[in-house]
Amino acid sequence: MTTEAPPSARTTARLAGGLYLALLPLGAFSFAYVPSVLVVRGDAEATCRNIAASAGLFRAGTMSHLASQVLVVFVLLALYRLLRPVNPGRAALMAVLGLLCVPVSFVSEVFQLAALRVLTGADDGAFTASQLHAQATLFLDMGRNGVLVAQIFWGLWMLPMSVLVFRSGFLPKLLAIPVAIAGTGYVVDSCLQLLLPGIVAIGRFTFVAELLLPVWLLVRGVDVERWRQSA
Repeated sequence: MTTEAPPSARTTARLAGGLYLALLPLGAFSFAYVPSVLVVRGDAEATCRNIAASAGLFRAGTMSHLASQVLVVFVLLALYRLLRPVNPGRAALMAVLGLLCVPVSFVSEVFQLAALRVLTGADDGAFTASQLHAQATLFLDMGRNGVLVAQIFWGLWMLPMSVLVFRSGFLPKLLAIPVAIAGTGYVVDSCLQLLLPGIVAIGRFTFVAELLLPVWLLVRGVDVERWRQSA
């Protein structure tokens, strides 16, 4: 029997839920708002011109993504602490898979910044505008592909988490279903987009299911007595 006071489990659950939900505005800004302003679908040159003209917004999107990845580390630590009593090995697998997306995401942002450097750096006349746009587009594509690779791990970590939630006893078993749906959606979405670039992303629909667990953790927390029994 653990000597930890009951409020600790409840506090950990609400901390995990709150931090998880804090990822939403950061992701919405970097993955939805910034691209909606700067990216012109089917017109790489127009996209490059927009980025060069709005370098501050582009950098803000990059910083928002990096901040979200730092936050992911603390989300995973809180969830690991909360779910470890159910199965330490599976909880460790959950945390490792989730953490793997962080370095991949950081590297993807390096390519994004390289594109910005090409577009806004001093022009010594060695390259034409078309050549600079081609180089920048290559870096942007590499950055987007990096995000898709990171998204695979973001989906994979939810699968052991769904099993932990289902077997926990201190969380409703039904919450495991949307977690599994969201995780599977991210993995399938990334693989399809890497295989068939330009295909409609399904992650934009399945990510809604991902939010149910953190909302529950923040609002309702966990059954503390059952958590203590499993600890």
